[in-house]
Amino acid sequence: MASSEFTRARRAMTALILCGCAALPWQARGDEPQAKAVVVTKEMLGAGQVSSGVALPPIPPVTGNRREPVPSWGKPLPYPVVIADRRNNRLIEVTPDKRIVWEFPSPSLKVYRGNEDVNFSHDGRQLAVSEEDNYDLHIVDYETRTLSWTFGEPDVPGKGDRLNYPDDAHLLADGNFLTADIRNCRVLIIDPRTQKIVTEWGASGDCRHDPPRALHYPNGATPLDNGDILVAEIRGSWISRITREGKLVWSVQAPGVHYPSDAFMTKDGQVIVADFWRPGGIVIFDPLTRKVSWEYRVKSGEAMLTKPSLARELPDTGDIIAADDLRERVIVIDRATKKIIWQYGMTDKKGYKPGYLNYPDGFDLDVFRDWRPKTAAGR
Repeated sequence: MASSEFTRARRAMTALILCGCAALPWQARGDEPQAKAVVVTKEMLGAGQVSSGVALPPIPPVTGNRREPVPSWGKPLPYPVVIADRRNNRLIEVTPDKRIVWEFPSPSLKVYRGNEDVNFSHDGRQLAVSEEDNYDLHIVDYETRTLSWTFGEPDVPGKGDRLNYPDDAHLLADGNFLTADIRNCRVLIIDPRTQKIVTEWGASGDCRHDPPRALHYPNGATPLDNGDILVAEIRGSWISRITREGKLVWSVQAPGVHYPSDAFMTKDGQVIVADFWRPGGIVIFDPLTRKVSWEYRVKSGEAMLTKPSLARELPDTGDIIAADDLRERVIVIDRATKKIIWQYGMTDKKGYKPGYLNYPDGFDLDVFRDWRPKTAAGR
């Protein structure tokens, strides 16, 4: 399929998603894509199209942003968290007191399945979503709970405008979409308005460590406050800081990390990264000296992590929030005591009813809306 035809097909597919139509654009026109679709397994389908069944409250107005967030809830969790509940094929927002206040179930398992990373846009009104084994990216409109944009072809891996295991999803301040296309060994910035790739670091088939010219299975691409991008490479456990213009600032190997997943910066300029391993870990280190300043790794028992995919420093408290993927939970770890002080999801038990998750793979904090319970005084 020519590039222009594929772009028209993708736009048509998005329109079909939004209107609830069943046919995909190439099926409707009868011109099957040349790339071969994968076989969708029962595991990839997960729990199907499910919902918690909770009656959702009205959405509060946006009154905060990342620099000036809404009032904090304090310990153990300062803000509500939107979770990419991967094998439940949904996004779900949970408050610190564990109420479900917002949910986005899959509108179509063909197009939206296996959401594994989620992050708010700068204005808090949209959510960027990546789906590794569905080979596509999405933008979800938070207030209308609708799928507003898709890039990539569901079930069809490929190169060029197609994707092959896209991981990480961020909407940049200029409205562009940032992702790491793992098996194509590249990091992409895509303009959703034109459906064009505007920046490409690395290249399909050139999987080696030479950032930004070549990347060895990148699975994390995180925008920083000054516009730089933090890239994590699986092979070699490399973490690299690259300017938006493509200049390498530094590149270091994460100490003691087997499989780095989605590195972030802490407020004091260190790197925090989850070790997607069993037993899993979380490491905070100085990128200039490679000295580890904090580490969480428990070998057995309730406190052990199994393939955690994401860890971040919490604003306000400085504690650590993590997605403990294969133990079916999102947790908060007290930084001083290294004790789990908050958890959503039942340890080692899958489910989609209130209190349960199924392979939670990503999350972001809702610092934009004040979801605190109202009091008799109005708040």
